Amino acid sequence: MQPALAQICSLESPFGKDIEDYAAGHCSAVEIWLTKLEAFVESASIGAAKSLLAEFNMAAPVAAFQGGLLASQGAARREAWDLFARRLDLCRQSGIGTLVVACDVPPPLNQQDFERVRASLGHAAQEGERYGVRIALEPQARSAIGNNLQTAAALVEETGSPWLGICLDVFHYYVGPSKPEDLGLLTRENLFHVQLCDLNDVPREFASDSDRILPGDGGIPLEPIVGRLRDIGYDRCVSLELMNPQIWRIPPRQFGEIGITALRKALGQAEMNAES
Repeated sequence: MQPALAQICSLESPFGKDIEDYAAGHCSAVEIWLTKLEAFVESASIGAAKSLLAEFNMAAPVAAFQGGLLASQGAARREAWDLFARRLDLCRQSGIGTLVVACDVPPPLNQQDFERVRASLGHAAQEGERYGVRIALEPQARSAIGNNLQTAAALVEETGSPWLGICLDVFHYYVGPSKPEDLGLLTRENLFHVQLCDLNDVPREFASDSDRILPGDGGIPLEPIVGRLRDIGYDRCVSLELMNPQIWRIPPRQFGEIGITALRKALGQAEMNAES
């Protein structure tokens, strides 16, 4: 498993500072926050972004995230898919191999919406293949469909494309309707990305992204999840993803060290941090 920090953990910091400061904290991989990369490329270039990553020996295996693809209609749909195409091209040129797509289908759900979601996933997989970028479908706990691993795995399998897989976001897994046995549906082939966090002591019904905290500081049982990753031989990226405004106030250099240490400990890789 490749531990990484998601740039959204330092939302108020610019792209370049994240890379430099995370590297100083012994982080060697980052989950790109696309709006940060887009802003950097607009002011500099894709070449400058790649040079910066190379300068600090920072891998960028995955980017997050694209929403609005699956159930949108009309002008909103055209805008979302146009942005998706631009971001796929940005990922291709930047050497980012996986793009996270949110399963964000608003209620209520009818049969027509369901068919639109299925068709959209097939099209997303085709577009991913065209650009050479894997698409990782992220179940969202409050989505009208695809709010659990069982449904997400079924949708991915039905599409039948090696370019479409699952992003396991532990927050959405824990607060949504997924069951522990759903972890058995994850395989080395269909699991493209993992986002790890813990949760403040709040009822799951009221939990929001701002309640995400460092792994090991909350109540999510992480060991069975990590154990499943080991069982299937998962060797892709596991990122620490926190959208907590209190954490955003921590300077990226300080957070880089704290965050990667907590993540490696959760993954059973604490010795790697000591050696580095």
